Amino acid sequence: MAWAAAAAVLVAAAVLSPPSVALASNSEGDALYALRRALTDPRGVLQSWDPTLVNPCTWFHVTCNRDNRVTRVDLGNSNLTGSLVPELGHLEHLQYLELYKNNIQGTIPAELGNLKSLISLDLYNNNITGAIPKELGKLKSLVFLRLNDNHLTGPVPRELTKISNLKVIDVSSNDLCGPIPVSGPFEHIPSSNFDNNPRMEGPELQGLATYDTNC
Repeated sequence: MAWAAAAAVLVAAAVLSPPSVALASNSEGDALYALRRALTDPRGVLQSWDPTLVNPCTWFHVTCNRDNRVTRVDLGNSNLTGSLVPELGHLEHLQYLELYKNNIQGTIPAELGNLKSLISLDLYNNNITGAIPKELGKLKSLVFLRLNDNHLTGPVPRELTKISNLKVIDVSSNDLCGPIPVSGPFEHIPSSNFDNNPRMEGPELQGLATYDTNC
């Protein structure tokens, strides 16, 4: 009967465990709740992001696969204010991160480069500052990268030219500088996707030979 008593203790401990313990068992829930804490949400679109629920797949604006791993976060045009968080880099199965048309400030976390399954990163029409992280060049599955209409500075990282799947990149209406890449997937990107960056120059010479100069 000793085993029955031990089992009863374990069940009681599980029932009495605080919400933080339950959330800690799910790193994806942790990551998304960290984002919620970093955002101001006047419309209440994140109200269902309840840290007492172990599985974030029950939250609105979150989509999961059959294995209950987060694959989409859809929070575009939600009147959110705040900043992105490095914990988002823990969403290793995430394919779509849609946070466009909000009032997000701060920088793009380098940890987003850990999202190896990411297909679409839409951060356009916010107030994001700082440089485009070179770590985004590790996103080999990335097809869509839209960072336009922010306040980004610095060059377009040459590491992005190594993303063979990249079909759309729009960094227009920022404050970027340096040459516009033309190698790799950038060969077919229209120049209008780089417009309204006051300090950007013409195409880079010899692929990457003169990249990051005059910036």
